[in-house]
Amino acid sequence: MPYKLSASLTAHSSAVRAVVGPTSDLILSASRDSTAISWNRTGGASFAQSTTLRAGSRWINAVAYLPPAPGAPEGYAVTGGQDTVINIFALPSTKGEPSFSLLGHTENVCALHASEDGTIISGSWDKTAKVWKDFKLLHDLVGHQQSVWTVLAIDGSQYLTGSADNTIKLWKTHKNVRTYPGHTQAVRGLALITDIGFASCSNDSEIRIWTMEGDCVYTLSGHTSFVYSLSVLPNGDIISGGEDRTLRIWRDGECEQTLVHPAISVWSVSAMPNGDIVTGCSDGVVRVFSAQEERWAPADELKAYDDLVASQALPAQQVGDVKKSDLPGPEALVQPGKKPGEVKMIRRGDNVEAHQWDSSSGWQKIGDVVDAVGSGRKQLYEGREYDYVFDVDIQDGVPPLKLPYNVSENPYTAAQRFLQNNDLPLSYLDQVVQFIEKNTAGVNISGANNQFVDPYTGASRYQATQAQSNSGASDFMDPFTGASRYRAAAPAPTPPPMAPSYSSPPMSAGDPWTGASRYSSGPTSPATPPQQSQAPLGSVIPVRTPLSFRQAHVSAMQAKLYQFDQALRNEISTSNLAMYPQELNLIEETFAYLTQAVSHPLDPPSKKLTHNHVDAMIQLLERWPQSQLFPLMDLSRLVSAFCPTAYADSALRARFVTALYTGAHWNEPWTSPLPKPRETNLLFLFRSLANIFQDGVILGDGNWVQENLDLLGGSPYMILTNSLRVSLATILLNLSCAGLRDSLPDPVRDRLVGLVLEILTEENREAEAAYRVLVALGNIVFAAKEQSRPLNAEQRAAARKVLSSLPSTFPEQRIQNVSKEVAAIL
Repeated sequence: MPYKLSASLTAHSSAVRAVVGPTSDLILSASRDSTAISWNRTGGASFAQSTTLRAGSRWINAVAYLPPAPGAPEGYAVTGGQDTVINIFALPSTKGEPSFSLLGHTENVCALHASEDGTIISGSWDKTAKVWKDFKLLHDLVGHQQSVWTVLAIDGSQYLTGSADNTIKLWKTHKNVRTYPGHTQAVRGLALITDIGFASCSNDSEIRIWTMEGDCVYTLSGHTSFVYSLSVLPNGDIISGGEDRTLRIWRDGECEQTLVHPAISVWSVSAMPNGDIVTGCSDGVVRVFSAQEERWAPADELKAYDDLVASQALPAQQVGDVKKSDLPGPEALVQPGKKPGEVKMIRRGDNVEAHQWDSSSGWQKIGDVVDAVGSGRKQLYEGREYDYVFDVDIQDGVPPLKLPYNVSENPYTAAQRFLQNNDLPLSYLDQVVQFIEKNTAGVNISGANNQFVDPYTGASRYQATQAQSNSGASDFMDPFTGASRYRAAAPAPTPPPMAPSYSSPPMSAGDPWTGASRYSSGPTSPATPPQQSQAPLGSVIPVRTPLSFRQAHVSAMQAKLYQFDQALRNEISTSNLAMYPQELNLIEETFAYLTQAVSHPLDPPSKKLTHNHVDAMIQLLERWPQSQLFPLMDLSRLVSAFCPTAYADSALRARFVTALYTGAHWNEPWTSPLPKPRETNLLFLFRSLANIFQDGVILGDGNWVQENLDLLGGSPYMILTNSLRVSLATILLNLSCAGLRDSLPDPVRDRLVGLVLEILTEENREAEAAYRVLVALGNIVFAAKEQSRPLNAEQRAAARKVLSSLPSTFPEQRIQNVSKEVAAIL
């Protein structure tokens, strides 16, 4: 019997990254909504959500199961994700708290597997795998050159790992005893094959079957894009899932059946002991498929599922190149297919349809074909996936440089990243942008601003349609930093630092796998007192969590600052500006502190910075030339974020902030366009202020806050670049978050309201800035109602006018939704 849909389990609000079906009556799923869920069979084909495991505040990317043990009669759920912690829950975990937490990885945990004897193996972006026994670290497996994306425990002493370095390694205890080369791209999944060895799958779209001795027995080809996950059915059939939307069932080296999903990515597949199959997809749905007719879904559900699959739009690169004039009409579907999974395209009027052959039901429509993106398949570069990787010739006789680019990102972002990473001057910026635009002419992604960014690969490859947040927020690449759009209703990941060059005015660093620094905030803070008013379900306002700019490459920043100091020291005319010995010692201590704080946010340094460290920075900010200030301004941004106690003294804080304004030449005449050095220092000024105005900021009588608002309000908003506007908007948003916790003094609130309304009136091009300021207005209005301090009539009238006109300037759904929500509160 063929496999058909048995059940669709919908509770996750974002992509399901991992699933496992350890028994015929239990499913565990892990999602980017920061939860894991255990599902129990309630009879027949039905499953019910048993427990939601709050496994962290960030994306959960891996899940495994440990069999029953004393204290856990139903076994354990094991989860891992972006917070680097492996949490272990005794099922059914009625309290939702982990029984054990395993610490050791320094970056995202992206792979987990557990053996029958209770051994756990984990893989991480930190390029290591770790073996755990009795909830304690047993072995560190060190040897891969890039992220370890898949792990497999063979027995109590042997383990397999697969990596983005394209290799698979066999380990005995902690020693690497064999390496299996062969895949040409990142290895994503592993599964044991009885009596043969094991199977592996890869971004190269192939599945390989290996002996333990290292021989590749045969290769399974059929997937048309990356293969993410493997599992083996009780009868020995292999199942696989990947980027081409399919679950494939392989028997005796041939594809026996192909099941298309109404999602872009089938992230994970798992075989259940009864022969059923579980899949987890980018649309946030867990699905069960069965070959047993008694466990099939009702006929109306099966038809609805087929209709949903048929309504999808397929990129041409998933089914092959398309030339409409050469395609046959519907009459071609009279001829049967040659094998399961065969795809045939037909022309029906002006549309191109893709149909797939299934031996049990004939040709099935699997979608409408749209134009291809990129060159047909994502390309891997330094462990990340891109639509394009260009060769750029800079100089005769020198090997070309690689320029990676995704069509969903701003060309200026990619160009700036390319120039930084190759130590090229920013004067080439426009030339590189023109090169990108010329070589991607005609390529367009409909709704590209709504793409989710894959944290493993850097590709913007899928869009969660059913499970998207009600906020209407969508991803966006900051044109100066490459940072992603603020998403008001999503949890707030804090990505690890990347490693750009620091040879020119730098951009804020981002996640090394995505190039993005997603500034996100939940609608309420975990610390929200229970007596406070809560927002209705699905609303965005209030946003209680401020945003921060914490990403950085500390060592590169330090090297650039010391380079500038040495240059000043070597010139007689500027030698008096160089760092004094005591200043140098304090700056070195500051960098040492930040290196620890940035790279190990969960283990901050015990020895804090003091007022002496801030004073040394102030001295340098006041006397160094503007063109050489940017590493100091960037350093100030990090200190303001990671060690607020160092400038807690009000007098010192005032000096510190004044020095930042001086470094940005605030009082000089404003010209358009802004000179690049001044623009860079202004950006670090704004981001430092955004970091200062965080939770716990001491408002006092509000004078110092009002002084800053007066200064910021004096800048000519219309000549600010997009990145400056977004950073300025973040300052106002963070102040509005503070106003939800502590009542803002009347003069401060009035000035904040005036500045918010002024920006919303003037802003006509940067939607991200408008959205952040709009959320700030929502927070102010919400706090006014919650604190029984209504805005005056003039403010309310101005706010209503702005709210009525803003959606016509920015027709994005998120802005329309929040505008309506704020108007309703008002």
